[in-house]
Amino acid sequence: MGEVKGKTATLLIKCPDRKCLVRDIADFISRHGGNILHADHHIDFETQQFFSRVEWDLTDFSIAQAEIGSRFQPIAERFAMQWELRFSDEQPAVAIFVSRLDHCLVDLLHRWELGELRGNVVAVISNHPELRSAVQRHGIAYYHFPIRPQNKRRQEAEQLALLRSLRVDLLILARYMQILSDEFVSSFPNRIINIHHSFLPAFIGSSPYARAYERGVKLIGATSHYVTTIPGAGPIIDQDVVRVTHRDSLSDLIRKGRDLERVVLARSVRLHLERRVLLYANKTVVFD
Repeated sequence: MGEVKGKTATLLIKCPDRKCLVRDIADFISRHGGNILHADHHIDFETQQFFSRVEWDLTDFSIAQAEIGSRFQPIAERFAMQWELRFSDEQPAVAIFVSRLDHCLVDLLHRWELGELRGNVVAVISNHPELRSAVQRHGIAYYHFPIRPQNKRRQEAEQLALLRSLRVDLLILARYMQILSDEFVSSFPNRIINIHHSFLPAFIGSSPYARAYERGVKLIGATSHYVTTIPGAGPIIDQDVVRVTHRDSLSDLIRKGRDLERVVLARSVRLHLERRVLLYANKTVVFD
């Protein structure tokens, strides 16, 4: 992807596939002086569903930003579109949830400092206190919510109140070792991204790398997905794998696995924040 310097608008669209869809979308943009920078389309031929992401430069666009949605609405209604309009100067608020493992957290914070990811990290929330100083060095507020079975419901309510007060748009579970309640997940539909190893369901429990090492696996991986009320079963955003051999020790497997987790999670966060992910039927269309 080349760098885009001016303000842009992005349309995400899904609807039944019909003739003239692409033509009418492009005509709406060009007719009002927009320059299309990226246009990606996909058709699911089994369901006859059309998916599209179109981004255009607003420099010479003749419709005011606040009016673009209402002016596009007649086209959307004609094709029965589900659609979303976003602008490149939007900076969504992001909260990161973490427990004790810091490799994904530290990587994300570094990428934000380098300007690789859109949005603003407004809070790091943890059920343990150990990472407070590491987070505060970045000038980010750290919130500690100790969670035990007897207080989990109350603590989640307080977490949700905090997130609402901060107007958080996206939650990232950077190795947060708690299962979120259905009520919590329902408060952020398709706005919670999780990362985990790809050994499930073969190697479950608290030491999956040890179980995989004992079996002599030859391939390890990481998976990122949107969180749903069914743990680990949400729409997958990204995955990656690396080969291992008999020469790799257990510590090698863990190191390689954590490297994958960093990259896959960061890639998924970038894709989400750049509005490159469309969801349907518990799957995703990812325009990259």
